Amino acid sequence: MKTPFKLLGLFLLLSFAACKEAPKKEVSTEKNETETVTSEYDIPDSWITKRVEAAHKKLNATDAGKVLWSAMEAHGGLDKWLSNGYFSMRFNYQPLTGKGIRDSYQTIDTWSNKARHNSITDPENIYGWDGKEAWVVAKDSTSFTYDTQFWALTPLYFSGQPFVLDGEGVNLELLPEVEFKGALQKVVKATYDAGVGSAPDDYYILYINAKTNLVDAFKYIVSYPEYFPNGGHAPEKITVTQDTTTVDGIVLAKGFKTYWSKPEAKDGLGEYITNITVTDISFSPTVEADFFTAPEGAEILNK
Repeated sequence: MKTPFKLLGLFLLLSFAACKEAPKKEVSTEKNETETVTSEYDIPDSWITKRVEAAHKKLNATDAGKVLWSAMEAHGGLDKWLSNGYFSMRFNYQPLTGKGIRDSYQTIDTWSNKARHNSITDPENIYGWDGKEAWVVAKDSTSFTYDTQFWALTPLYFSGQPFVLDGEGVNLELLPEVEFKGALQKVVKATYDAGVGSAPDDYYILYINAKTNLVDAFKYIVSYPEYFPNGGHAPEKITVTQDTTTVDGIVLAKGFKTYWSKPEAKDGLGEYITNITVTDISFSPTVEADFFTAPEGAEILNK
């Protein structure tokens, strides 16, 4: 009859162990209390549908618009671009002179064109655009040796082509077709109404492959008033897509090569001046709460 005593001892031992384990529940509760608060990309489907339908109607009313719409479709579609969520990438802009290097990891709200960048060399150096204000958090004057207000959305106008031309105030013109790098290109020029964006005198001339409808290259100028307070602009450049990748249904460039535009040269390419690599591309349904808002202590740039 020794068995019952053994069972009783085992029971008491297990009970004592269970009592010692009980406090672990408090740790779990504590973890839940410190979870990061996030902001959802919760644009209603009806809003996206309305915007896409408006763009479709407007673009298909002109020959230039039809070409641009075909390019949007070939790149995955405006609907998917707007509904995929927050767009992130590392955009590494490397002038061959070694001056003016701009290398940041950025996240963009493609619906409202908000952006936040962090430096690759020091992620604590950050800057952004919240839709109204440009801001920066930098350890010292050497953290960013370029105009962060200008650069906050500039990479989007490389990687976001042709989708970034869907908005109001964009004017399109169909130019004659050209041969570029052995392929026939449909050519669309985009200009802006006065007061649109920070540099309304900018223009883009897209080379859209007649066979694939993908954007093979684009010409552009920079007329940013902070650089040209008395008007005018920098000489025209041409940026050429370097291979593509498809991320969540959207066809995106993996890099670009930029040249001075030289019409009399082969393919209109002058001196090769900048290499751009685009990596770590993704779309996400969430970001941290107030992600695009200027953090406490940030410097507001456009007061």
